Amino acid sequence: MQASYLYLALGWLSVGLGIVGAFLPILPTTPFMLLAAWLFSKGSPRLHAWIYNHPHFGPSIRHWTEHGVINRRAKIMAMSAFVVVIAASLIFVENRWIITTQLLVAIPVSCFILSRPSRIPASIPVAQGGEPGTGV
Repeated sequence: MQASYLYLALGWLSVGLGIVGAFLPILPTTPFMLLAAWLFSKGSPRLHAWIYNHPHFGPSIRHWTEHGVINRRAKIMAMSAFVVVIAASLIFVENRWIITTQLLVAIPVSCFILSRPSRIPASIPVAQGGEPGTGV
């Protein structure tokens, strides 16, 4: 019982950070909403259904969950944020360990993000769960 409250609290924290990220270009929205969806799935089926079917956040969550897709706009925003933060650190931060740490995080995360498809496959074979004639 206690764990579900923790999942709910962390889920709402993630939603809050995701909403802030919608207005601040350096803070990403989608990863926080994905995290919130996962946390809500552990703590509240009702809230999980709400975020999963949300008109604004739901499509990205469904595309990731069902197909492993990160849309092109999200990829561009993530790569841009990495470049801006690292460039600002090079200019304003004297501690090279911070920049090294940023690079050690940004490089593999960038490789992962860029390795994901940008759109749902045009057709998924029926044997893999697609429906005939629908393309999905």
